[in-house]
Amino acid sequence: MSDPLQIKCPHCLRTNRVPAARLADKPNCGACKKPLLNGDVANVDDASMAKYVGQSDLPVLVDFWASWCGPCKAMAPEFEQAARQWAGKVAFAKLNTEQAQQASAQYGIRSIPTLILFKGGREVARKSGAMPAAQLSAWINSELG
Repeated sequence: MSDPLQIKCPHCLRTNRVPAARLADKPNCGACKKPLLNGDVANVDDASMAKYVGQSDLPVLVDFWASWCGPCKAMAPEFEQAARQWAGKVAFAKLNTEQAQQASAQYGIRSIPTLILFKGGREVARKSGAMPAAQLSAWINSELG
């Protein structure tokens, strides 16, 4: 049997160990009991950002946004739609750049929305600007192969 995957809960941000063979069984978080892989988007901040992207065996896509940003607001439902499409394959998270200025500076965010794709805790791709869910999915697919 293969080693279990570490999956971060999008609701409580706790790490769960899930056997790869059980991913299709729609597992729930051991801490908060909410679904782990149904395509929910996590909200991360300065304190949780590094742990969320670094302790997940799934690739993680983070949307750096702000509440005053029109393109960010327009892209929010598209981001959520893509999260549902990639459920169980890619974890999705949002980071409010106004509230998490330390993480925004650490990742060199110069414009919003900016999307950063992490794999194994390392940045593998970055794209700025709003895009529809289909274009977002195509970009993820091209980056992950």
